[in-house]
Amino acid sequence: MTDTRPTRRLTHGRTALTLSFFVQGAIFALLVTRIPALQDRYGISDGLLPAFLAAVPILAGVGSVGTEYLVQRIRPSQVLRWVQPVVSVALVAAGSGTAVWQAAVALGVFGLTVGALDASMNMLGVSLQRAYGRSIMLGFHAAYSLGGITGATLAWAGARGELPLPALYAPVVALLVPVALVASRWYVDQRDMAGPQGRPETPAVPQPAAAPMSMKPMLPLCLVMAFTYIGDSTVSNWGAKYLEDVLHSSEQLATLPYNAYMVTTLLGRSFGDLGVRRFGAVAVVRAGTLLAAGGFAVVATAPGPWVGMLGFTLLGLGLCVLVPQTFAAAGRLFPEASDAAVARLNIFNYVGFLVGSPLVGALGGAWSYRGAMLVPMALVLATMLYAKSFAPVPARYGDGHERPRTVDVG
Repeated sequence: MTDTRPTRRLTHGRTALTLSFFVQGAIFALLVTRIPALQDRYGISDGLLPAFLAAVPILAGVGSVGTEYLVQRIRPSQVLRWVQPVVSVALVAAGSGTAVWQAAVALGVFGLTVGALDASMNMLGVSLQRAYGRSIMLGFHAAYSLGGITGATLAWAGARGELPLPALYAPVVALLVPVALVASRWYVDQRDMAGPQGRPETPAVPQPAAAPMSMKPMLPLCLVMAFTYIGDSTVSNWGAKYLEDVLHSSEQLATLPYNAYMVTTLLGRSFGDLGVRRFGAVAVVRAGTLLAAGGFAVVATAPGPWVGMLGFTLLGLGLCVLVPQTFAAAGRLFPEASDAAVARLNIFNYVGFLVGSPLVGALGGAWSYRGAMLVPMALVLATMLYAKSFAPVPARYGDGHERPRTVDVG
């Protein structure tokens, strides 16, 4: 009987990558939750702030594109090992400067390297999932959500204690960077995993060069990624304002939608892999899409703040499964070029982030914020049209023949 248990090397690689996702979730949350403090520190005007905020995802997209070419020469594990500390140091630099140009440089470095970091993390996650032969991708993103909750909590404590940004950022980074560097010793990427469960296949059979990757079959997944991040950015950028201005909540209650969203995102991702293994990726994606669309509908029609909170809770449970499954589907679609597929797909993360917030803001100002919530609802619901793109595909073994997988890799 074939032993299907993962090797110790794979187990260590999975644990190390989980820690990397956690660290990045915390670092990113420490940045985005303290944007007002950064604005005050550098005296950035309200008119100039959107340019700063837009530059980060634009540069992150550039970083993701560059990573596709970089990993042709350097392993994704090496890219991740060195860009994660740079991202963290860039956070400290952004919170420690005194001139606007220093903020611009620090945020520019943060954007470029965070694109490379996001791409390389998900490259490793996709290749590990293939080696495991079952869905584990949602677990990595659950660690990211937990890191985000941790970072947001630390940011709240720092704001409550009126800590200067350097006093908040420096100790956290001093703790997290060594954790990430130590964990990076056990990263495992695609080139280390020739066979199932990381056991090498016959070494005498050379692996052919990867075929050129066409974007056409990727388009449905790219759209799903963009639609999901339009929904996600709507919650993160407009949740508090919507609850306070439209649903007339207190200022304190208006801080809760994003927290509720993040907690339910963590819960959904923590158990999502079990759902994929039991019901399949297509069923999980469809269920997540319907939950997310229902959440937007509840938010748009809520008579008061507590019903609105219920809507944001449903949004977290629904949207949380879509991004990990989209990366996993891209890896299945291009098993011989999964790193390139992940890097290109990752660009649409930033496209959705860039489009979502201005779109809802423009529609809210010109029409109504209740009506504006129906637009991301419709876009997320469009994922149902592309659900079949998440179905398992035959595994390609590089010898001109294909045979179906015997397990669901989710």
